[in-house]
Amino acid sequence: MSDPVLVVGGGLGGAATALALGRKGFDVQLLEEAPEFGVIGYGIQLGPNVFSMLDRLAVTDAVMASAIRPKNVKMLDSVDGGVIACIPTGDSFVKRFKRPYVVIHRVDLHQALLDGCRALGNVEMIANAGVKAFEDLGDRVRVELADGRQFDGAALIGADGIRSTIRQQMRNEGPPRTIGYVAHRTIVPMDDVTFDVDRDDVVLWSGDGFHIVHYPLRNYSLFNVVTVFKTLNMDPTDTESPHPDLAHVYRDSHPTMKNLWAMMDLSRRGWVSSDRDPIRPWSKGRVTLLGDAAHPTLQTLAQGACMAIEDSVCLAELLDGTSGNQIAEAFQQYERARYLRTARVQFESRYHWDNWYHVGGIEREVARATWSVKGEQDMYDCLAWLYDGFKLPQKREAA
Repeated sequence: MSDPVLVVGGGLGGAATALALGRKGFDVQLLEEAPEFGVIGYGIQLGPNVFSMLDRLAVTDAVMASAIRPKNVKMLDSVDGGVIACIPTGDSFVKRFKRPYVVIHRVDLHQALLDGCRALGNVEMIANAGVKAFEDLGDRVRVELADGRQFDGAALIGADGIRSTIRQQMRNEGPPRTIGYVAHRTIVPMDDVTFDVDRDDVVLWSGDGFHIVHYPLRNYSLFNVVTVFKTLNMDPTDTESPHPDLAHVYRDSHPTMKNLWAMMDLSRRGWVSSDRDPIRPWSKGRVTLLGDAAHPTLQTLAQGACMAIEDSVCLAELLDGTSGNQIAEAFQQYERARYLRTARVQFESRYHWDNWYHVGGIEREVARATWSVKGEQDMYDCLAWLYDGFKLPQKREAA
């Protein structure tokens, strides 16, 4: 195709898509709203299902150079510190799923993808390029930027997140679904963590209306903490306490929980936990959506980035060799290949959020009793649908 593929959004999904398409030989213009392709963020978890996709993007070595392989992923009771569930992620995990479970600084993952794009001569990265609207002209797609500039492309991929401009124009929806929870994140030097806490594993403390996740980063030099809790004040102003109802949240929690909470700067606005319902279609003509723009999910399964990267490789595979009217059909094949898997991630994330992560009273006791009888293989079997990975579809030839 003579015109480039336009990718809107320079985050993980957009960068992975630009890289995947670039490696297939497409000319790509990656449009990012921010003044520069900055790499920001905190820790991120990557399941084994993403690694075959990273292989295709030729970034696995760069990712693993910055990643940590925890020995376990644990869920602990916020009241007494007891183990609710434990997924061993060492050698037996790798033997079962063929690839590791890792944690990595989001900056390092993003940088690996951006470096891959920069190494290609056919990927143009354009900052200060916030997209205002698009138009499918039949033989091409045109986007208009907020500053009035226009770009024409053979296809348009909206990888612009949960509040996607591309999705909004395509589907005319309202805001994302909020659930009354807010997340605060912090990273501190490991040397500053002076209290007794697991510094080696991925640990989730589960409580009634809240949870805390922590794990190490960058060769155990950093400690990543995320606290998520139900709040009555989702949109605080600068003149009021952001969470005036918070005092009760950790009242009866384990001392380690209170120490973790004390590390957080709660004076700043947090991230509102939100998602959207699964949808179809998310492709129309020469335009499609990807990652959180297509299927935003709660963070329960730690699969948002993995799903976006799976999307990117799948889409590039199906677009390979297409041109003209074949692009719309390739987008339809991509959607068909992805929507059931991504919808299951969305639904299961909601289920785990409501039934395991934030329960108290009798529900808490039932959760502990349910998971206490599950052994290592039981855990692996429960995760097989996800961690066994995504089989890339075969491109269907046009009649």
